[in-house]
Amino acid sequence: MGKGIPLRIPVFPLAGAILFPRAQLPLHIFEPRYREMVRDALARDQLIGMVQPRDRSERPALFEVGCLGRITGSEELEDGRFNIVLEGLGRFRVAREAEVDTLYRQVDADRSGFHEDEDAVLAMVQRAEVEREARRYADALGYMVEWDSVSRLDDEMLVNGIAQIAPLDIGSKQALLEAADIAERCDLLVQFMQFQRMLPGGADGPETLQ
Repeated sequence: MGKGIPLRIPVFPLAGAILFPRAQLPLHIFEPRYREMVRDALARDQLIGMVQPRDRSERPALFEVGCLGRITGSEELEDGRFNIVLEGLGRFRVAREAEVDTLYRQVDADRSGFHEDEDAVLAMVQRAEVEREARRYADALGYMVEWDSVSRLDDEMLVNGIAQIAPLDIGSKQALLEAADIAERCDLLVQFMQFQRMLPGGADGPETLQ
């Protein structure tokens, strides 16, 4: 799957549901158009693009940057709904929206401008800071976390995993997705967690979406 040629993919513009590279996103699919999307993806290459809508209209404008995911688990329920799990493969930029006959939307995804580096390493002080702030943030939310397991994650999986599950607003999550590299994403993530903890109502206050 080369990065030089735009890839035609179905997209799922679900507000608040952002996929990050190497992270996993469970989804419950119930709308008819997205049931069709999942069935078609399963019959082909199992690829779906997650991209944020810019508004709440019936056919919203889309943010330019999303994340390509592969269906790694699927369960079709008796009434035609699906439970699926997407694994993030890498980011893409929407080159253009395709004119298609499907109920769901499709885009030509350009992956050439992004570099995902599984071997990227944070500075020791950055690693320590994001782990420390994640503990404070989880405590503020009342989350129970297996910190021994978290500490064994590599830097990219740690940062992307926290960015994936943290109940941040859409704009913050989109900024994290668009960060140039893992170090920039780490710095942003720490800032967002610190800011949200200081909001009235704390990290679990009304500014959260998920």
